[in-house]
Amino acid sequence: MAETRTIDRPKTAPKTAEERMQARAPEMELIREAQAGSRAAFDALVRQYEQQVLRLALHLTGSEHDAEDIYQEAFLKAYRYIGNFRFECSFYTWIYRIVTNLCLDQLRRRKTRREDHAVVVSHSGDEIDILASVSDDRSFSNPGKELDRKVLGERIQAALEKLTPRERMVFELKHYQGLRLRTIGEMLKTTEETAKNTLFRATKKLRTQLAGLR
Repeated sequence: MAETRTIDRPKTAPKTAEERMQARAPEMELIREAQAGSRAAFDALVRQYEQQVLRLALHLTGSEHDAEDIYQEAFLKAYRYIGNFRFECSFYTWIYRIVTNLCLDQLRRRKTRREDHAVVVSHSGDEIDILASVSDDRSFSNPGKELDRKVLGERIQAALEKLTPRERMVFELKHYQGLRLRTIGEMLKTTEETAKNTLFRATKKLRTQLAGLR
């Protein structure tokens, strides 16, 4: 294989607000058509985000049944209230906000998780080890002394359930979905700094709860 040569390129400047709006123009047009009563336009928005919505709901609730219910309720609410969309954020952020609020309500009612919590799959398909997400400078794993997966999952479940619903939500949106803190703040109708502080508290609690597994 020929050697790949790295070419230094100037860093791309952050997009301006005008450039971001131009990039979102096709989506904004679909929203306007949906607001005018076009079911076809709304269906196009659903097709664009349905997999992300279902995946997010599944990760946050840990239940396929709950995820499907939230998926349906989220798009039903979006259809019902599309007229209230004010174009102050992307449709992506708006629908994710609806989903996270529904998931928060569900987590307050029930505390369910997948059987194996040690490894989850992000929206991009990458595997994420939850312990790696909260690790500190100490080494966690020893190849010769791996813990039983079921016991590990139970300990992680217990640790996650000690978080408040909002702490758990922020942690999972950040580490499972790979979302930026600014986006998480928008979804939860709070500031980026507040989301950052919530993530810090959640991470600290998980480190304390999982310290014995290192």
